[in-house]
Amino acid sequence: MNAIPQSAETSWSVLSPDIVLPVQFADHDTNQGEKRLMLAVLEEAVATFQRNTHAKTRRGQRLFREAEEWIQSEDVSWTFAFENVCQMLGLDPEYVRGGLERMKQRPPGGGARVYRFRRVSGRRTSVMPTRARERAEDAEQKRAS
Repeated sequence: MNAIPQSAETSWSVLSPDIVLPVQFADHDTNQGEKRLMLAVLEEAVATFQRNTHAKTRRGQRLFREAEEWIQSEDVSWTFAFENVCQMLGLDPEYVRGGLERMKQRPPGGGARVYRFRRVSGRRTSVMPTRARERAEDAEQKRAS
């Protein structure tokens, strides 16, 4: 027999907790923080590589060597390995390596520019040179009006 009165059984079912998975109440991208950290690590490595490609000081040469070793490494055993970072960000590691290798082959003062990454509200990253960015913003404003 049912020892619980009908009204008590109904109120218990209303108050019983439902099983909710974190994915069900989280934003669409649950790895957003990790991806932003990985992007920051990659940005710093690429900027260090670019700034110190033809360094003359010991410190600059050491920084370049460390960045190059990380970029050239095919190790995937740790979370922030170059291969894993590229995979998480949707980048082809060989393509990134090839571009940096071509930049390294250029003679010093050969016109290679180091573009600063610009963060806007922590959500977007822009790597366009300042003048190109200004022209793009002007064109966007003209389209909007």
